[in-house]
Amino acid sequence: MNSADQSLISFHRTRDGFLAARLGERAFLALPSKTGGVSLASARHIDQPPEEWRPSDFYIFGRLLEDEAAFRRHVEQLADHQRQLLRLDRREVRTHAVTPWGTAQMSWAYEEGVVCHSTASHGGFRLDEERNALVHPAYRNADGCYEEDSQWSKVAATFPRLFTDYERKCADETLRAGEPESYEIVNNVVLRPGESRTKDARKFRLDHASDWIVISAITSRQRRGFVECVATIGGDRRGRERRFLVSDVEYDPGRHGFVIDPARHETYIGPSSFIGRVG
Repeated sequence: MNSADQSLISFHRTRDGFLAARLGERAFLALPSKTGGVSLASARHIDQPPEEWRPSDFYIFGRLLEDEAAFRRHVEQLADHQRQLLRLDRREVRTHAVTPWGTAQMSWAYEEGVVCHSTASHGGFRLDEERNALVHPAYRNADGCYEEDSQWSKVAATFPRLFTDYERKCADETLRAGEPESYEIVNNVVLRPGESRTKDARKFRLDHASDWIVISAITSRQRRGFVECVATIGGDRRGRERRFLVSDVEYDPGRHGFVIDPARHETYIGPSSFIGRVG
């Protein structure tokens, strides 16, 4: 399959009623999530026609999307990403460079002084001294090396013309979520609630530093309709534990944790549903 074919997209409905999409050799499936929305499943090289695809044909599960419309938008973004990649001048080069992640097995030059290395275990970008000086001080790594899991986003933010729209969007999300203070400095903004997972989590911990926060939970076998919760003050896993019963209708850990209200939630000292816990 040639490079142009990788951006061809089509949507289908499987015999089981799931929305599916084919993008080049990649396959996607929208599976209903127990928490609402749809979970994105993906795979490569499924030989059957999309109408015959089943969840068991897929082996990558993860990203939660709001609904089927969001699923369509996501796959369309990936198609645009493939088309834009064809217009970027990324050249494979043989360097065998020694990197913080090991010896490079494959490398790609995005432009002079901006090289992405892949090793047997990890990878990332290495910028030469001139390019690294262009990285904002709040983002800059002194050695010019930016690993591939999250640090790559600093390179994308500094050299946006070398990346696709989809990559720039992912980089922005990564920086907002993981390095909110630096993001605010670089972009001269104040992130609002809901715009940074890390910043929101820190505020949650500060707001509830004196509250009982659930650190483990399991459906109670002893009390039907309840969840047995283990909680500590401030969610500190090293702290003193106390058990509570919370209605399974009410219990929802949310993004940062469930806060116990001792006035409403029953302290529990009976037989435990946790394996290995006596009482």
